[in-house]
Amino acid sequence: MSVETIIKDLEKKINNLGTDVQEQEIGTVVSVSDGIARVAGLSRVVSMEEVTFASGARGIALNLETDMVGVVIVSGADMVSEGETVRRTENVLAISVGDGVLGRVVDPLMNALDGGKAIEYKHKELVEKIAPGVMSREPVNQPLQTGVKAIDAMIPVGRGQRELIIGDRQTGKTTIAIDTIINQKGKDVICVYVAIGQKESKIAQIVEKLKASGAMEYTVVVLAGASKSAALSFLAPYSGVAVAEYFMNKKKDVLVVYDDLTKHAIAYREMSLLLKRPPGREAYPGDVFYLHSRLLERACRRNEASGGGSITALPIIETQAGDISAYVPTNVISITDGQIFLDANLFYKGMRPAIDVGLSVSRVGGSAQSKAMKKNAGKMKLAMAQYRELESFAQFDSDLDVDTKRTIERGKRTAEMLKQAQGSPLRVGLQVASVYAVNNGFLDTVAVTDIGTWESGMHTHMQEKEGALLEKIEGGWDDAIEADLKLALETYSTQAK
Repeated sequence: MSVETIIKDLEKKINNLGTDVQEQEIGTVVSVSDGIARVAGLSRVVSMEEVTFASGARGIALNLETDMVGVVIVSGADMVSEGETVRRTENVLAISVGDGVLGRVVDPLMNALDGGKAIEYKHKELVEKIAPGVMSREPVNQPLQTGVKAIDAMIPVGRGQRELIIGDRQTGKTTIAIDTIINQKGKDVICVYVAIGQKESKIAQIVEKLKASGAMEYTVVVLAGASKSAALSFLAPYSGVAVAEYFMNKKKDVLVVYDDLTKHAIAYREMSLLLKRPPGREAYPGDVFYLHSRLLERACRRNEASGGGSITALPIIETQAGDISAYVPTNVISITDGQIFLDANLFYKGMRPAIDVGLSVSRVGGSAQSKAMKKNAGKMKLAMAQYRELESFAQFDSDLDVDTKRTIERGKRTAEMLKQAQGSPLRVGLQVASVYAVNNGFLDTVAVTDIGTWESGMHTHMQEKEGALLEKIEGGWDDAIEADLKLALETYSTQAK
């Protein structure tokens, strides 16, 4: 080969040489412990950016310091070692979602936990996203029926609302949430149940209950078990709302339950202390309010121009000895559109659900209440609150005036009527029939101990004989419907005697 040929060949290769150079920032693990890695060399990483470790582990950059980055390891924490290289992805953490997730139990990274076949995903959603702006939202004016008489009548929930369920442990908070999910059957509502730091045996029971009622068909369970890392508990509600947003963007109405945000705050506190952030009140970091506000603000009802659909949030908060003035409860109360307060004393007295009507409130749900329920339940909340105030005087029966005695007796019957068995949500028509019956004296002559039996029989009568009337009640309210309902209750009362 001649020199000229060699030169020409070299020139050709030089001319074809690409000049594109990709710059990639690579860091090094300085220390790792308790699921937290301190990484040097990632000077341009942004908050909540996903990073990958050479071992295959995944993490989120959470603490940004001058010369060090605190990374929370979300998967493969046991594989990470000191000196290991870390690469930026230049993307905020995203999860894979798709229609195949319905009916499944998954972890916050969307890995199947139910032993079923692998889930096929065709879409990605960011776990952290800016909440929709005010101009893209629609007012809350459509009801989301829980099937629980006490709630639908006095503390109604609307689609796009954020209604807090709050109370001590073992007072029925999860029961209300699960009954609400069961009640969405046939209503074209997708449900996402997020279990944060819960015992897996408890979640297994909940899943079986949802399967038995046919609710798993439209439900996703996102589970970060009690034995899992604080990072997964921290991530779980954001993954849950990302799944909800996927369905909302398909113009679906979605219900998402966060059970519970107290454990979520505790997980965040644990991570923050490990990251050596300065502690504040109750050792929580200073941004714990932002932790929940940026989550709950993603629940809304979108207007048609923005694609439609809605996310209704039911966050759960566990209190200690009924103290709603603690740090986390007060924060979440201030973010939400009302709260359903469960009283331990009522629970131990046999009131199920143990809802304290005086402390419970729905700030926007009333505008979404059905016409029939709004018309008939308007005075019941006040009457129940008055009864709770006068209840302690019931032992002095002989010294009470006639009006007070009447209030107490009517209150006893209303309270008994509001009792409801677990796992038995009621359609709106039956709820209205019960409320109308107690408000209009149909139960005044029925012994308090017999009210449950009377109501159950009335519901059976209405379903078997008055199906068309129930549909009318659920569609509206007028004098003719009221007259028909009154006649139906009179007929049943005569038969019951």
